[in-house]
Amino acid sequence: MKTSIYDQHGEHTEWLKKISFYVDEVTIMQERLEEISSKNSALDVRKDIEHFQNQLLIQTKNMDEMRRTIKLDEKVIMANINQNPVAADHRKMEDHSEERKKIESFESNFNELRQEFKEFLAKRM
Repeated sequence: MKTSIYDQHGEHTEWLKKISFYVDEVTIMQERLEEISSKNSALDVRKDIEHFQNQLLIQTKNMDEMRRTIKLDEKVIMANINQNPVAADHRKMEDHSEERKKIESFESNFNELRQEFKEFLAKRM
């Protein structure tokens, strides 16, 4: 399936905004973990804290990878536009359905992690 260059650019912009939001979420979650860590030394709490720290590292890595992919896609779009700026409005490019699936999967996983984290906070704060 092919989509417009401008539609893809718009989607990239939206995705980058979402990723930025999730980066902020990770920062907030890390601050909460530090707060709990400073007040609790029980082994089970430490294990949970380590679990969440690992998950946040994984999600941060995923966000970095998605951001890098989006920026590479943007370079392809810009190269395509620069090749023939007059016809850019009408040109189509291969849809980036794999990237869309990755973003959707990431959001689903992150929301599950957020819910798990909220439950942890409710028990520990």
